[in-house]
Amino acid sequence: MRYKRPIKDEDRVIKDPERSRKKTFDRAVNLLTYKPRSIEEIRTRLLEKAWTNEEIVDGVIEKLKEYNYLNDEQYAASFASSKIRGKPIGKRRLAQDLKKKKIDPETIEKALDSAYDETPESELIERAIEKRLRIKGPPQTYNERQNFFGYLVRLGFEYDLIRQKLEALPKNES
Repeated sequence: MRYKRPIKDEDRVIKDPERSRKKTFDRAVNLLTYKPRSIEEIRTRLLEKAWTNEEIVDGVIEKLKEYNYLNDEQYAASFASSKIRGKPIGKRRLAQDLKKKKIDPETIEKALDSAYDETPESELIERAIEKRLRIKGPPQTYNERQNFFGYLVRLGFEYDLIRQKLEALPKNES
């Protein structure tokens, strides 16, 4: 992640607003060709340059919305479903990932509901458990069970669901 010093308004130099608007639009389209982004991600990346300002960036974002290049609802839904397809993760973790993308909470909630309607969280946790068991085998000691629990928590699954699934595993305390 980039940590650039924010550009102050007095440091911004816009000699030709039309040229600046075109450069800003071209930069936005170029950024979107690499990967889909949320509106706030694009705004932040565009404001990294001294040759543009908030007024120009807002205009460019509105134009991109008209062309349907930027749509937070679509972005959040596709981000959520692709994350779930790639790796089984829980609602909590996915919500955190979407918050990092600076998407509003209502849109996040809709995307989560849609994604977990397609693939229920209980099915995802079972996939995560199966994978962990294939790699490490069943937990033999108390410590291994705790590590297993911690692994599932980091994946973002709910405590009650984790406890319920782990209690169903055979216990081999040493």
